[in-house]
Amino acid sequence: MRYLCLAADYDGTLATHGKVEQEVIDALYRLKASTRLLILVTGRVLDELKVDFPEYELFDRIVAENGALLYNPATKEERLLGERPPASFINELHQQAKPLSVGKVIVATWEPHQNTVLEAIKKEGLELQVIFNKGAVMVLPAGINKAKGLKETLKELNLSLHNVVAVGDAENDNAMLQAAECAVAVSNALPAVQHHADWVTAHPHGKGVIELIDRLLENDLQDLDCHLTRHYLHLGQQISSADFSVCPYGPNILLSGTTQSGKSTMTTFILEKLLEKNYQFCLIDPEGDYLQLPGSVRIGDNEHAPAVEEVLSLLNNPLQSVIVCILALPLDDRPRFFNSLLSALSQMRKETGHPHWIIADEAHHMLPAPAAPSYYAIPDDFKNFLFISISTEGMNEAVLNKITLLISMGEDAAKAISAFSRFRNIPLPDNAVAPLQKGQAWVWDITAGNEPVLIKTGTPAHLQQRHKKKYATGDMDYNSFYFRGPENKLNLKAYNLMVFTQMAAGIDEETWRYHLKRKDYSNWLRHSVHDEELAGLVNSIENDEPHVEDSRHTIIELINERYTA
Repeated sequence: MRYLCLAADYDGTLATHGKVEQEVIDALYRLKASTRLLILVTGRVLDELKVDFPEYELFDRIVAENGALLYNPATKEERLLGERPPASFINELHQQAKPLSVGKVIVATWEPHQNTVLEAIKKEGLELQVIFNKGAVMVLPAGINKAKGLKETLKELNLSLHNVVAVGDAENDNAMLQAAECAVAVSNALPAVQHHADWVTAHPHGKGVIELIDRLLENDLQDLDCHLTRHYLHLGQQISSADFSVCPYGPNILLSGTTQSGKSTMTTFILEKLLEKNYQFCLIDPEGDYLQLPGSVRIGDNEHAPAVEEVLSLLNNPLQSVIVCILALPLDDRPRFFNSLLSALSQMRKETGHPHWIIADEAHHMLPAPAAPSYYAIPDDFKNFLFISISTEGMNEAVLNKITLLISMGEDAAKAISAFSRFRNIPLPDNAVAPLQKGQAWVWDITAGNEPVLIKTGTPAHLQQRHKKKYATGDMDYNSFYFRGPENKLNLKAYNLMVFTQMAAGIDEETWRYHLKRKDYSNWLRHSVHDEELAGLVNSIENDEPHVEDSRHTIIELINERYTA
């Protein structure tokens, strides 16, 4: 479920001439029965609202006084987000602006008293703002509006604005509508409000809200996705220079590419786009590749495996994304851990709507092809997943059958698309894809029935050497260096650079010189560690025969300078 919460204005939206009709109340109860939350967001003073709307307790939370007062009907608790203006200011307005309404924070009157209000603010030297609402003139502390009140309420509920649909009609609703994932205006809304809304109901007032509720219950507003382009994730540019973007809700993406294909850069770019738009992700990182990104925290390292409970605790804050490093887990234990975490995340999504994206790097480690598809706790509502893998063929069919968007990069891009096409039994023309240049990718939207599209991939704002830690302290697996010596008497595996330097310091001179003469060190650094600069420096040492005695110390120092400093 995408929309777990409805935030609704009162006057002019739920209410007609100050009263809410019974059919609207019945519709609100129907929505509440779907486990969705109801938040009433109003400019009214709370005590006045309670008199005019006795059914206020059906709402889970009330944001009153145009965002300044938060109220929990179940516990009767109130929280103020600001202070009431001083008595001298209120007394001044009492004398000149009638009627005048004074709440616990808000002070409100009506046009044409706006100039009187502005003069009083100036006279008192106060930092206050004036908000207009269909003739009403509301005075509030700076920074307080319906969007602020809604955000603070959602914090209390551990919910995200991305799981909220908001509905309103007037000027003071604009901030709330633009903050929510989906902005709806009832048909009686002001033209400016309708202009910025994602959808305008056919009916006015409460009947428009009923229309919205019926649509929510019918399909969770899926048919409005095409209108929510302001939230789309930009992935790159097509050859025609048109932007290539995807809806942030619904797709299951497989990003496939071999080493040096640009897959890592593309992944980082996607993560930055999610963080930029405040979509929460949970990234499972099997090899310790990802440095901490702004807006995210990292749990686990090469010595400490994370617990599922710890991950969930961090994800409670929907504004905080989490990178789950499982480097400390043995390879054989990773599918089991992933399955447990997937089950817990699916339940969390059902209850809170987030994390919005679940991302699995090196997904073939956690979802290997040989495992029984029934082993995995694949949720019925399988959406918003990103799987990153070296190929499509190493992945389990339980996931491959759910993929809706394939991004293929590198030299084997065409091969990966062909393999996926055969697996899903979706025929493609022989010339559907061609070899790629650097910085390009084939993107295939399987659900649209189109052929793959060629795009120029985006570049992350902060290019990161995300493999640096993996090469330094992780497990390079089949890319490890082996000290074997001239007659293969040894078989010492250096599975990362730190282990390499430790072994290099201790092996016998004959073995060291054997690999030095064969240029094995520079070849390994170039082709397995992918550090061209370091490989070049080491190669010059390998060619410097007069100083071969110093080669061991020099190479170890070069590695330490770059990977342990």
